[in-house]
Amino acid sequence: MKLKITALALSLFALTSCDDFLEKPPVDRLTDETYWASEENVRSFSWGFYTAYFGGYGSSFSWGKFFSGQSLNDDFSPSSPPQFRRTVPTAATSSYWTFSYVRKANIFLNRVQTVPMSEEAIAHWSGVARFFRALEYHDLVKQFGDVPWYEEELSETDTETLYRPRDPRDYVMDRVLEDLQFAAANVRESDGNDGLSVNRAVVLAYLSRIFLYEGTWQKYHEGNNAKAQEYLQAAKDAAGQLIQTGSYSLGNYREVFNSLNLAGNPEVILYRHYEPGMITHALNSYNNKEPQTGVSKDAVDSYLSIDGLPISLSPLYQGEKGIENVMANRDPRIHETLVSDELRLNGIASNYSTTGFATHKFLNEVIKDEPEGSSNLNYTDSPVLRFGEVLINYAEAAAELATVGGAALTQGDLDMSVNVLRDRPGVMLPHLQVMGDNAAVDGVVYEDPTRDSSVPSIIWEIRRERRIELMMEGFRLDDLKRWKKLEYTDTESNININRGAWISRVDYPELQSSVVLSDGEEGYIIPASAAASQRLFEDPRVYLDPVPLDQITLYQQNGVELTQNPGW
Repeated sequence: MKLKITALALSLFALTSCDDFLEKPPVDRLTDETYWASEENVRSFSWGFYTAYFGGYGSSFSWGKFFSGQSLNDDFSPSSPPQFRRTVPTAATSSYWTFSYVRKANIFLNRVQTVPMSEEAIAHWSGVARFFRALEYHDLVKQFGDVPWYEEELSETDTETLYRPRDPRDYVMDRVLEDLQFAAANVRESDGNDGLSVNRAVVLAYLSRIFLYEGTWQKYHEGNNAKAQEYLQAAKDAAGQLIQTGSYSLGNYREVFNSLNLAGNPEVILYRHYEPGMITHALNSYNNKEPQTGVSKDAVDSYLSIDGLPISLSPLYQGEKGIENVMANRDPRIHETLVSDELRLNGIASNYSTTGFATHKFLNEVIKDEPEGSSNLNYTDSPVLRFGEVLINYAEAAAELATVGGAALTQGDLDMSVNVLRDRPGVMLPHLQVMGDNAAVDGVVYEDPTRDSSVPSIIWEIRRERRIELMMEGFRLDDLKRWKKLEYTDTESNININRGAWISRVDYPELQSSVVLSDGEEGYIIPASAAASQRLFEDPRVYLDPVPLDQITLYQQNGVELTQNPGW
C-alpha cells in the first residue's frame, strides 16, 4: 500500500474506548477493543506517524523542510530576515509543548503486545513504535532541552504522573538511545515496501543523525565530554554499520531531488511519493515560477574550486563579477544547486531571487512549463533520508569523537565518507586528507583564511562538506544550534549573509530601483537594507525555546514546579 494512500486513510482513524466492559462494540466504526486484531491493522496504524516526521516537500501549498521554507540560517538572504523568538508563549498549542505523539507511540507500543502475530512481528512493530517515540523526544529535546519522559499511556486522572517535573536532557536522550538501539536490533531489514516504510536502514540513518546532534550539543553546550563521546560513538557506529552493508551508493546528485519517481534510486533510503490528482506540492513553483529567497554570498563562497581549495586560496577562482566567473572552476555541485548561466534580478525576471542567485536543485525540466510545474500541482518525489547524509554524519562524528577522548580521525574514515561524496559521478573533486589536525589536498596542508579560529581545520572542512552536500535540505539551523554558532546568522556581524551577487546598474538598466547595492550604482545586492529588519544574535537563550506560561501555572496548581528555560 502506498504511503500517500495509507497516511490519508489513517487521518480518518481515531481510537475510542468503552467505559463499560459489557458494552457491545459498534459494528459501524473502529474501536480500540476491536482494531488490534491483525498485523495489517498494526501496519496501518503506523502510517499515522509518517506525515508528522517524513513530510518531504510538504503538500499542496505548505512548505516542507526543503528549499527556503526554513531560512533562519546563513545560507539564505531574505529581504525580511526571520527573527529569533522574542516572547514567551502564553499557552501550549497542538504544535508547541505537546506530547500527543509521545502518547500515540506509547499506545502503539502497548497495543502491539496484544496482537495475535508472531514474536518476530511483535518485536518488529515494538521497534517501530519505539523508533517513532525516539523521533518525537529528539524533537522535544532539541526545542526545549529538559522535558518529562513518559514511557506509558497516561490517563487524564493520573495527575501524579502527568504533572511530573522535567527530566534532565541526558536522561531523556539515554532513553532515546535505548529506543533506537532496540529498534536497530529488532526492526526488519525489509518490510516489503523499502523506500516507503521504516526498516533497519531507516533506523540506523536516524540514529546517526540524532546522536550526531546530541553528541555535539553535549560537547559545545554542556561541556560533558564523556556523554559527548558516548553519543558520538553511537552516531559513528550507526552510520558505519549502514555504510558497511553496501546497500546504498551515490549517483547523479540532482536526480535525488527532481525525479518523478525515486523508486530504485540507489542513494535513497526513504522517500515520499507524490501522485497527480492525489497528493502534490508547490516546490517546483516556489523555486522556478515565483520570486524567491536567494542563497547568500556567504553560502556561494563556501563552494570549493575544482582543485579542492577554498576560493580565497585557489588560483582557479575567476572572481565574483559576473555569474560566469562565479561559477567557473567550482565544485560541480554548485551547478546542480544553483542556476549557473544567469542572474535573476528584480525588474528583469518575474521569478527573481533576492540575491540574484536562483535555485536549480529541485527543478524538473520535463514538467517545469506544464501545469504541474505551476501552483501546487508538482509531483516530483521527495527524499526523506539519503545516503549522502549518512556519509557526512559518519565523517563529522568520527572527527568530533577524536576531540572528546575517542579514536583519532583517520584517512580511512575520510575515504569511506567525505571522499565517497567527492567521488560521486559528476563531482570528482580531489580527496580531502587529514594531516594531524589539519586539512590537506594532494598532500599539501592548507588553511582557509575565512575559517572560524575556534574550529579546527579538519572539522571546518568537514562542516563545509556538510553544508554543500545538504544545501537547502533543512539542516543548517540545527547544525548552527548544536555547534553553538548562531552568531553566524547575525546579519550585521556576518555581512556576507546579507549580500548577493555583485552587479552594476549600467549592465542592468531595467533593475528595480528598490534593489540596493553595497556601493551605490554597483556592488553586492543587499536584500535586507533597512536597519530595522536586521537579524541580530543578542541572547543565547534562543538556543532553546521557552516553556509556555499556562503550563507553568497548571503545574503549580497541581503542586509541581515546572522550571523555565534560562533567560526566558
